[in-house]
Amino acid sequence: MVKKIRIKDIAKMAGVSAGTVDRVLHNRGNVSDEARKAVEKVIEEVDYKPNMHVSSISLKRRYKIAVTTPQFSSGAYWESIHNGIRHALEEYENIKVEYHVFTYNQYDIYNCREIFKKISQFEMDALIIGPTFKEETINLCETLNYRKIPYVFVDSTIEECSPLAYFSADHYIVGRLIASLITSIIPNGSNIGLLQAVRTGDSSANTTILRKRGFNDFLKENNCTNPILNIPFSVSETKDNEKHLSHFFKNHHNVPGIVVMNSRGSIVSDYLFNNKIDNVRMVCMDLTTPNAAAIKKGQINFLIGQGPEYQGFYAMKTLLEYLIFKKPVKVVNHMQLDILTRETVDYYKRFSNTLY
Repeated sequence: MVKKIRIKDIAKMAGVSAGTVDRVLHNRGNVSDEARKAVEKVIEEVDYKPNMHVSSISLKRRYKIAVTTPQFSSGAYWESIHNGIRHALEEYENIKVEYHVFTYNQYDIYNCREIFKKISQFEMDALIIGPTFKEETINLCETLNYRKIPYVFVDSTIEECSPLAYFSADHYIVGRLIASLITSIIPNGSNIGLLQAVRTGDSSANTTILRKRGFNDFLKENNCTNPILNIPFSVSETKDNEKHLSHFFKNHHNVPGIVVMNSRGSIVSDYLFNNKIDNVRMVCMDLTTPNAAAIKKGQINFLIGQGPEYQGFYAMKTLLEYLIFKKPVKVVNHMQLDILTRETVDYYKRFSNTLY
């Protein structure tokens, strides 16, 4: 992998300071002809392309930014958000950033409270938050407001909070889209199974609440009479999921459609495949590694993508530019929704340098 040329590298090769390189790049004057020619020669030789406008003062400042999201595994939805955050840090590598990550169990409200308590006492310049539990997030943000620490949301937002910005899908619209897709591929009035996460603390995720509201509103507005049947599943006790699904399908023989309003669709699709149940249509969320495999096999009919890499990238980019330049920030930033099928999934653009 070719090493990216940085301003300090150019400064070293030209025998000048990083501040001098910065002034040459942005034509700010106060540079001798000799120094300018030396910098311009190096820039031409290495084919340097500046990726941001940073002052020499900013190069000396160190920023301490924390990120808190649910825990994640390789190939999962939240890993994609963190990949986007790390990519932004690579783009802004001339800025000195201490990057601290605090993850919590999104299915355990008590663990979330414990982690948020630690964060509320942490010394930092800014925070990126992936909220799950509403009241816990509100309490954390009240502390941040009091401490005058800017924060940005990814994945969703909380109306009672005042983030600098948020980058998220419109989850109410996501719910409506899920309802529209599933009712278009199953018989009118037929049963719809809904995967329902079991959470410690008995509190639903904010995104799930919004998606269900949009889902139910669509059904009501379009006079859909489909009965909704809940299917429990557990992330912490995965061994119980086989039992939950077996019990559900033993008691419900006519369920032609199943929707999963989080990234765990493969839990159901794998069960259906392993038990040779092939007459069920599925609409799920997010291009995780297991979901990608399932849609390619035809086990999932539609996946809804919500650009997690973009969310992470623009959240970090926004914070850095705000901290450095105090630039005006657009608060509401809804990501586009992508409908992926077996035929189109391989063309879905994942996060890459060429997109920015």
